[in-house]
Amino acid sequence: MTGAIASFSSMAVAGRELSVTHDTFEIMMYRSVVGFVVVALALTLTRKWAQVSTQRLGLHAVRNTLHFTGQNLWFYAVAVAPLAQVFALEFTQPLWVILLSPLFLNERLTAFRITAALIGFAGVLIVTRPGAAPLSPGLLTAAASAIFFAFTTITTKKLTGFASIGCIVFWLTTMQAVLGVIAAGFDGQISLPTPQTAPFLVLVGLAGLLAHFCITKALAIAPATVVVPFDFARLPTIAVVGMILYHEPIDHWVLIGAAVIISGIFLNIWSENRNSLATVENSSRNT
Repeated sequence: MTGAIASFSSMAVAGRELSVTHDTFEIMMYRSVVGFVVVALALTLTRKWAQVSTQRLGLHAVRNTLHFTGQNLWFYAVAVAPLAQVFALEFTQPLWVILLSPLFLNERLTAFRITAALIGFAGVLIVTRPGAAPLSPGLLTAAASAIFFAFTTITTKKLTGFASIGCIVFWLTTMQAVLGVIAAGFDGQISLPTPQTAPFLVLVGLAGLLAHFCITKALAIAPATVVVPFDFARLPTIAVVGMILYHEPIDHWVLIGAAVIISGIFLNIWSENRNSLATVENSSRNT
């Protein structure tokens, strides 16, 4: 999880540095190209190309379009909004998953889940403070990116029922590279990498892949209740990075709002953990 935190923070800094020369579509295009090369090399070295199938290719397309949109919104947000605020609003993604999963995954919406979502929404209001401060485009796009990431999580959940991680990541990088070329070239102009931007473009591509690999690996060796709290360390980390590199003040409202959002997510984790333990105990009694 330390690797994931470093990767996400590096990607945010690289995205802001690149925004001077490249638009968000170009950043996504180059990120996907770098990712495709790495994934193709990994599949070749591990001899796992057989995992890549065209089954439910339409669902892959939906998932990757949603992620492409969310990631573009996120890159725009980190370029124009304080990094701590962007990360705080990104933490609302699990709450949107809670609300959307009954509609798309047929999961039950319990009282604890509703309460957790309401607490998280209260945290969003504290971070954005509508009325007290103008809602900037950066904050709006950061909030919107969380919703698209939530839809991405839901479609990924569906894909994992029949597709391997290698297959999912291959179509992720392939389709988003195509979407990036179309979107970046829509105006007939694509800025080529320069000696100054090339290292940041490679960093964005590698950091994105490494972050997801680290989280997946962490979840494979430790319970989610242990892994998720570590992810929240991204907020104070990026707040310090923003202060050092970009002289962004550490807003106490952002920290308070993030703490409220995190408490809502913790409530949901605690209730799910309690339900799982109860199910195990009932099963053991029956046997």
